[in-house]
Amino acid sequence: MDSPILGPVLALAGWTMLVWVWMYATRLPAMARAGIDGTRLVGSTGRGLRDQLVAKGEERASWVADNYNHLLEQPTVFYAVGIALALLGAGDGVALLLAWGYVALRVAHSLVQILVNRVVVRFALFALASLCLGGMTVLGLLAAF
Repeated sequence: MDSPILGPVLALAGWTMLVWVWMYATRLPAMARAGIDGTRLVGSTGRGLRDQLVAKGEERASWVADNYNHLLEQPTVFYAVGIALALLGAGDGVALLLAWGYVALRVAHSLVQILVNRVVVRFALFALASLCLGGMTVLGLLAAF
């Protein structure tokens, strides 16, 4: 199958993996600076580790991890809709433009969250990306039904 919409689907997956690497490249040195011994962490470390890093002045290291988690939330719908559009033969035209818009806005959201973490800017980018995803979903529903 050759569908143009698979390009933005794979681009966002690639960006997610890049943020995953960025997370470890940021978090591991922050843990070392904060004196947190990763071998002694037990159980769920999500918020517990975040709280420890914040308490030791390493909050920025958690911004990357927070964004990585965000890239595993709503984008799962994007992947499903993008693949459905590809399978339906509707992964071009407006759907493709919306998909690339979604990817660009999610990358911008990541950069804002990781670098400056301004919530109002993040929210605006998230809302615009959500509109793109909503449009893709409507196009998918129209193609399917």
